[in-house]
Amino acid sequence: MGYAYLAITLLLTVAGQLLIKWRVVSYGALPETLPAQAGFLLRLLLDPYIVAGLAAAFAAALAWMAALTQLELSRAYPLMSLSFALVLVLSAWLLGEQLSLNKAAGVTLIVLGAIVIGYGR
Repeated sequence: MGYAYLAITLLLTVAGQLLIKWRVVSYGALPETLPAQAGFLLRLLLDPYIVAGLAAAFAAALAWMAALTQLELSRAYPLMSLSFALVLVLSAWLLGEQLSLNKAAGVTLIVLGAIVIGYGR
């Protein structure tokens, strides 16, 4: 069950990041002045999709704690790096972000490292 909680953590983390990025971009650039920045950030916090993204992050933290009751941190934490690969691919597909050869190569190395750690004894 520990790996199921880990998978839930990964999915919720990635979903939360994608939701937040999608909505933040729709509001434009961060204003220059501190008062305008405060108002901008308050508007972001009131956006229902941002709230959903933050809720996903909170739920991911709960799933992470559940995973840690059953898995060694030294095994579970490296597997969380798979979120980098998921975010890279999904942000290119869903958000239209650029997927360069360098990004793909870097994330491939991360995934290979996670596999080595995950399957190691």
